[in-house]
Amino acid sequence: MTPQVGEVAPAFTLPDASGQSISLADFAGQRVVIYFYPKDDTPGCTKEACGFRDAWSVFENHGIKVLGISKDPATSHTRFIDKHQLPFTLLTDAEPCPVAQAYGSYGPKTFMGREYIGMSRHTFVVDPQGRVEKVYTKVKADAMASRILSDLGLD
Repeated sequence: MTPQVGEVAPAFTLPDASGQSISLADFAGQRVVIYFYPKDDTPGCTKEACGFRDAWSVFENHGIKVLGISKDPATSHTRFIDKHQLPFTLLTDAEPCPVAQAYGSYGPKTFMGREYIGMSRHTFVVDPQGRVEKVYTKVKADAMASRILSDLGLD
């Protein structure tokens, strides 16, 4: 079930690319963008990540943290971060992806007529009080960062 606007965002602790544990609670009092994406260094995921990178100064100037979550391991995240100079944190939600499940972002998908279980491209904005402020389940990868900034009146 996808968390709805106004609900408390599901708590989590996941490892980042260096193996350090990062918790949503670490960002209490700050606005946080949490975006779930299928796989490091694939076309859509790269466009989405680079969109956040390119708008990073605006997010940073407004004290907004960005967390990307996929099931990729730390070594993959490190390569992805280095290759595209990503200034934000990527977290690993390993199978069975409990955090993505808590956010309604992991489950049945269909691609080219084939059904499988995978990560869905969903994005959430969590307000400084830890409540879901925005939910995006229909994400256009190359426009997500700018859409969030626009929706928050920060563009």
